[in-house]
Amino acid sequence: MSEHRINHEPVFLLASSPWRESSLRVEAFSRRYGRVALLARSARKRQSELRGVLVPFVPVSASWYGSQELKTLHRAEWVGGWRQPQGRALFGGLYVNELVLKLTAREDPMPELYDALAEVMEAVCCKAAYIDDLRRFEWRLLNLLGVAPDLNRDGDGGTIAAGGTYLVRPEIAVFPVGKGFAVPPHAAGVVASGQSLIDLREGSFRSAESLQQALKITRLFIRHLLPEGLKSRQVLEQIRQFDRKETARETVPTSDGTASNAV
Repeated sequence: MSEHRINHEPVFLLASSPWRESSLRVEAFSRRYGRVALLARSARKRQSELRGVLVPFVPVSASWYGSQELKTLHRAEWVGGWRQPQGRALFGGLYVNELVLKLTAREDPMPELYDALAEVMEAVCCKAAYIDDLRRFEWRLLNLLGVAPDLNRDGDGGTIAAGGTYLVRPEIAVFPVGKGFAVPPHAAGVVASGQSLIDLREGSFRSAESLQQALKITRLFIRHLLPEGLKSRQVLEQIRQFDRKETARETVPTSDGTASNAV
């Protein structure tokens, strides 16, 4: 980062932790500078102007200075936007933040990812059904990281056909397979229809099956990148298990717009 002082940069707060007695160490994702580490001095004090502004899930205008990896945040302003996520949507927001936090490098500018982050956060906070938006964000993130396979052509050079069946694996081109093909035990891969791959590529899911296969594919690649797992997903799974014990009649959202397979 060439500038030592940055003013009025749009950011999203990904995570924060206490720093010494009254300060906060903040991880933020900015549009022009990528992920940055910021020290918000005295932000935990009751009278601090930063106290009510440093919140996740909504856009914030931040100003900071410093040439070291940990910058000093000297001003932050809420720039409007939308309300905080409620209920299960909160886990959608935490999940997105954790993905960006764990999969991006510090000070690596990715303005397209910032725009995608803004879109998915607005959807999670404002829409009742935001599962499509999560799948689109995951796939855009994987593409921007350079780990998503080409969904225009298969490994033989053929065009992905809507009526075809394909094997999707990390670090390998998509290959056509027979309809009865099954992934060998203990092998990492997903068998998906050509139409599902086209839908994922275009970000427009035509059926619940297509959305479910998109979930399997994005989860396959995220697990490959983060074998240790995601805390947000683990916490949500614990809540689901508790819900199932409390009442068998409660409906937990699923990948077609309800919550069970949101993250």
